[in-house]
Amino acid sequence: MARILEAGETVARIIAIANQKGGVGKTTTCVNLAASLAAMKQRVLLVDLDPQGNATMGSGIDKYAVARSIYDVLVHRAPVSEVICRAGESNFDVLPSNSDLTAAEVELINVDHKERRLRAALVEASGNYDYILIDCPPSLNMLTLNALVAADGVIITMQCEYFALEGLSDLVRTISQIAESVNSGLRIEGILRTMYDPRNSLTNEVSNQLHSHFGDKVYRTVVPRNVRLAEAPSHGVPAMYYDKFSRGSKAYMALAGEIIRREEKLGLRSAEPPASVTQ
Repeated sequence: MARILEAGETVARIIAIANQKGGVGKTTTCVNLAASLAAMKQRVLLVDLDPQGNATMGSGIDKYAVARSIYDVLVHRAPVSEVICRAGESNFDVLPSNSDLTAAEVELINVDHKERRLRAALVEASGNYDYILIDCPPSLNMLTLNALVAADGVIITMQCEYFALEGLSDLVRTISQIAESVNSGLRIEGILRTMYDPRNSLTNEVSNQLHSHFGDKVYRTVVPRNVRLAEAPSHGVPAMYYDKFSRGSKAYMALAGEIIRREEKLGLRSAEPPASVTQ
């Protein structure tokens, strides 16, 4: 049963960051968008739903040292409040992941409503945050299904290259099927072009096709190829804490601003930001 919110209490926007293709900037986007939203005084929870645990490590949390992880939330129904870790100076919370999560699909296979485990877990946490970002694994498996059932919207990260459009069609079809069957509120939040190089003619061609098919679902912000973005995870910090003047860092700050403005325009969020970041 959903918790009844007190007067004036907000409910987090839950956004899955997904693409079944690997290496398209999902984790980079999740970590850096979380940091950028937090820098704008939004209360943010990052859910690392990838057994590789890259978002956990990129947030400055040692995946090998955590006592409990998202695995415990999904399989043993541990409360989110007992598992979250703080991402240091980045001012957002993380539900960490590690290789334990690879066993989750097998252990949940005979469980009723297994695709709703994450959704149920996030109900209690939702009132404590403005945004919950879910870093999905690079495949359409039970973990990704849990993310899409829990989410209000999906940010699709993609490179502007030939095969990306084919994969995008599959993901859009999956999102539509989930919206029709188990999560009627699910929608495409936006399409983010990553590793963007405007000098490449194919990049511009694919970008034009995206605008033609998806219109204003395509974010105006693009994330360029940027060495600082690639280097930051090895230091365990988002790009803005590694080099805040880098093009990559500026791009994610711009994306955070664009997301907030879109939601204000749609009436999904008050124009007045929270006074402070909690926890």
